[in-house]
Amino acid sequence: MTDRLSELTAAGVAVWLDDLSRVRLSSGGLDQLRREKHVAGVTTNPTIFAKALSDADEYDWQLRDLATRGVEVEEAVRMLTTYDVRWACDVMHPSYERSAGIDGRVSIEVDPRVAHETDRTVAEAKALWWLVDRPNLFIKIPATEAGLPAITATLAEGISVNVTLIFGLDRYSQVMEAFLAGLEQAKANGHDLSKIGSVASFFVSRVDSEVDKRLEKIGSAEAKALRGKAAIANAKLAYERYGEVFSSDRWQALADAGAHPQRPLWASTSTKNPDYRDVIYVEELIAPGTVNTMPEPVVHAYADHGETRGDTITGSYDEARKVFTDLEAAGVDMTDVIETLEREGVEKFEASWQELLDGVRKSLASASHGTDRPGNAAKGNAEAAQQAGGNA
Repeated sequence: MTDRLSELTAAGVAVWLDDLSRVRLSSGGLDQLRREKHVAGVTTNPTIFAKALSDADEYDWQLRDLATRGVEVEEAVRMLTTYDVRWACDVMHPSYERSAGIDGRVSIEVDPRVAHETDRTVAEAKALWWLVDRPNLFIKIPATEAGLPAITATLAEGISVNVTLIFGLDRYSQVMEAFLAGLEQAKANGHDLSKIGSVASFFVSRVDSEVDKRLEKIGSAEAKALRGKAAIANAKLAYERYGEVFSSDRWQALADAGAHPQRPLWASTSTKNPDYRDVIYVEELIAPGTVNTMPEPVVHAYADHGETRGDTITGSYDEARKVFTDLEAAGVDMTDVIETLEREGVEKFEASWQELLDGVRKSLASASHGTDRPGNAAKGNAEAAQQAGGNA
């Protein structure tokens, strides 16, 4: 029987899971994906945590303790989410060891409400690094204007970073510059560069969703023929820029000091349009040194019918550039598309964070009054701590 995910891994693509919940941890589901589906990392975001905490009673014992202590809702959210991420780091540690620190990473995002404040983003990143206290952690920082210097400053502290919400090529180039500057400062600060990791999360399917909407509005035959092409072309040209930066003399000096490249990570890889192949954003973005973070249904879909055809990016740059030329000719303003997606990306995560805060606030209130959430089947503290390796 063909092991398609093994073939994908052999082609140079690290398979990561874009999901995390305490149910997934306590059931052993994450460890099973690591062992059986070649999952070598985990990404989270405020939307994932909002969903996890809204529909699982696995958190009730911890909520009761937090309510008893009288903690504020924001501290409660941090305790709940960092507990899960610490546990996940321990589950993924074998991948971290096996890959010499490249994979086995688990990401947690800074509070999205500070995405436009550099100093607060850095302070948030440092606090999360202390709280989780695992070497295979990634701190997710949005690639906003204020986020760029925060990325550099965080890396300079020896903290590994997942740069998220990248949509455009120019911003991606700025992200790689921030990474190089951060490592140069980390080296000057005496940090071991071999211990610092980073990925740049380049969002994919959302680009098609926005561009296709505009193409439909334009309505011409030429415009409609371009549907479903923008996102893959955008990501391919990002990989071209990655190749240029990480073959430079500036990078080589860092590599000689033990640094690892900042890998491109393809995010938002579930297909939003049912007319498109469900694994298109995996099959068309295969190249060495990349990461593809997938929701679990996409992991299973690729395991079932994904096709690994070798490197599907390198050598297709001119074709990708033609897609951009054709989009412009059709009347699509890609600059506006990218600006819209970045703004909406931050807004969506802010909304999810608020949903998370509201849900935890209600749960704390219920716990403090001795009432249970619906469907409660609470775990005891000792049992949960044991499951998490004593990291309560």
